[in-house]
Amino acid sequence: MIALADLARSPNALARHYSRFGVERRLLLTGHSHQAWPDVALEGQCEAFDDAADAVDDKWDRAFAKADEVRAAYRELLGDPNGQIALAASTHDLVIRFLSGLDLLRGRPRLVTTDGEFHSLRRQLARLEEEGADVIRIAAEPVDTLVGRLADAIDSRTSAVLVSAVLFETSRIVPGLDFLASACRQGGVELLVDAYHALGCVPFPLDEMGLSSAWVVGGGYKYLQLGEGNCFLRLPEQAEQMRPLVTGWFSEFAALSDAPRSDQVSYGSGAWRFAGATYDPTSHYRGARVFRFFRDHDLSPSLLRRSYLHQLSVLADAFDALDVPENLVARNRSTPLSGLGGFLALESLHAQRLRQMLLERGVSSDGRGSYLRLGPAPYLSDNQLEEAVARLGDAVTELTPSV
Repeated sequence: MIALADLARSPNALARHYSRFGVERRLLLTGHSHQAWPDVALEGQCEAFDDAADAVDDKWDRAFAKADEVRAAYRELLGDPNGQIALAASTHDLVIRFLSGLDLLRGRPRLVTTDGEFHSLRRQLARLEEEGADVIRIAAEPVDTLVGRLADAIDSRTSAVLVSAVLFETSRIVPGLDFLASACRQGGVELLVDAYHALGCVPFPLDEMGLSSAWVVGGGYKYLQLGEGNCFLRLPEQAEQMRPLVTGWFSEFAALSDAPRSDQVSYGSGAWRFAGATYDPTSHYRGARVFRFFRDHDLSPSLLRRSYLHQLSVLADAFDALDVPENLVARNRSTPLSGLGGFLALESLHAQRLRQMLLERGVSSDGRGSYLRLGPAPYLSDNQLEEAVARLGDAVTELTPSV
């Protein structure tokens, strides 16, 4: 069984399993965005090709079995063994189907969200607003009072509240989602929680969090190392009453050959209600294989959480030791590391320039607006994290005379 100390040492005990991404020789602090894939991911890619070559159009039974493996892994991460899980290539696809099932046109046009949501939702809601939807954006900060302010914005015209579990710019965990879920239930309002920046770095057991009635969307592009095309929508019980306007023909796939035609569009049961259409199943082959890798190496949610908290501590201590002027780069010391997800956000007016300067120094990071995001991953050693921050110090020193 792998231990936290094995992940901290140099070389990291997992690093050899990521040889194709060369994680031992690179400073990849993009773990909050695109983590390296373990080498076994290629086995999944090749198996998808081999199944297509062998079975041709009869490959779909095998492909659906891989999709079921991915669904089962998401259920386990959510602590929801009987949950219905719809899959799609992106969270945007799934959120569109969810939104299309709401009563936005006939009396409940209000959507309540925050100003800290990821661009796919931000952009889509802005476009709906142009067409008449009533979109209420609540300031994400201060996070400690966010759910209360979201709940206060609910009225009889509200269809849904849409909020992230971890904010994508700042890494702040949004507390009190159980309170928000209760307020939504009382008002007959749907709650959709974006867990993309939680799964894989923050344990997310739905029942324990009071979120059994919530819709949950997320994917494996980031902390789960699944690559593209492995997104999910967890459906609550009330999903069976929804008739999404955006619906793919896979929703009637199981009974397609013998389904009687009717004047009303029919839907499949459970997750099939939110199914799309023909897709590239390669992502599910890869995803199923990577999920198996996580199980084989005992990379449980609790171990990964301890690993990320340790790595955040290493990054924060190294940054604090730089003692850089706060008007150049600052971190939010009022938030304990336990209140963060899987990356460290540093605020700077020069975030984009610093990201480029780090790249020139061999450090891959990320900038979102005024935030420089440093995302560790379980295959990086403490020495690598400290070296990356040292190079950030060099970049700040070079930046100082010009600002």
